[in-house]
Amino acid sequence: MPVIIILVLFVILAIWLTNLYNNLVRLRNQRRKTFADIDVLLRQRHDLVPQLVETVKGYAGHEKTVLQKITETRSAAISATTIDDKIKAEQQLTTALNGMRMRIQAEAYPDLKANQNFLKLQDELNDIENKIATGRNVFNTATTEYNVAVETFPSNMVARNFDFFREVMFELGTERRVVMEEPPVVKF
Repeated sequence: MPVIIILVLFVILAIWLTNLYNNLVRLRNQRRKTFADIDVLLRQRHDLVPQLVETVKGYAGHEKTVLQKITETRSAAISATTIDDKIKAEQQLTTALNGMRMRIQAEAYPDLKANQNFLKLQDELNDIENKIATGRNVFNTATTEYNVAVETFPSNMVARNFDFFREVMFELGTERRVVMEEPPVVKF
């Protein structure tokens, strides 16, 4: 009789540990899937950036360093291989793009502001940026769920033994926050 009880307890424990492990795998894969969705949008943004840069180059020759920074950060974002590296590179690209947009808004480029190609590209980029922001929220929710499972008892014991670790969030970074704290100057 005691052997049967021990065997039943062992089976229950094995099922419970398997469920904890499978939940961690599900959460990790959900996080990866949500980043893959964001990655599609990031590629679209990468394709739009050269077009936007070329349009701006025609009107703003003296902004060469800003445009060069955008091109460099885009290249770094494209060549990033891990999720963590992509997040860092995309944060830098977002900061560079926002810096360009702030300069264009604050400076007098009436021809550029009225150029239909520029306006269309800017609208497309804004649309993609909004979709990326939404995707980033979904990704951060998935990351939070995963991190909670990795860090809370009892699943943290399973996580530690099977190489599940806390993952980073896809945040804007401090550079973006500083830029956004300074409102653009609007001139009529």
